[in-house]
Amino acid sequence: MKRVDVVYSLLTNPSKSKVLAVRNVGRSSWSLPGGAVETDESWEQAAIREAKEETGLDVGVHGIVAINECKFEEIKEHAIFITFRAEIVGGREEISRPDEISEIAWLDITQTQADELMPYYSNGFKSLLNGHEITYFNEGNK
Repeated sequence: MKRVDVVYSLLTNPSKSKVLAVRNVGRSSWSLPGGAVETDESWEQAAIREAKEETGLDVGVHGIVAINECKFEEIKEHAIFITFRAEIVGGREEISRPDEISEIAWLDITQTQADELMPYYSNGFKSLLNGHEITYFNEGNK
């Protein structure tokens, strides 16, 4: 199986009642902004790039709030999903890649809308916001 690292950015509004999500073209499911890490790219660089590509927003990423994994037998991939806590530092919300992203929305966390549309986190989004994050430090190339 081929190993694939995928990164996501958990972006919330100031009151932490909504989370920014994207809907991929051709799918009915929602996800956080993110995607596969490219060759010679760090997790942090990939999360920043993917957020910009999918939402038009510049983000800064911080600690890791979740790590999930899944083995996709059919396509022979073992995916590791890394979710960073992130903040908006610039840019303008827009769909810059309409061939990939069909919709951007702020989904409600308090009314479980986000958990229903993105059931990837076993204890829900509130647990990601209220839990502990793992420090991420990129030591660079050696």
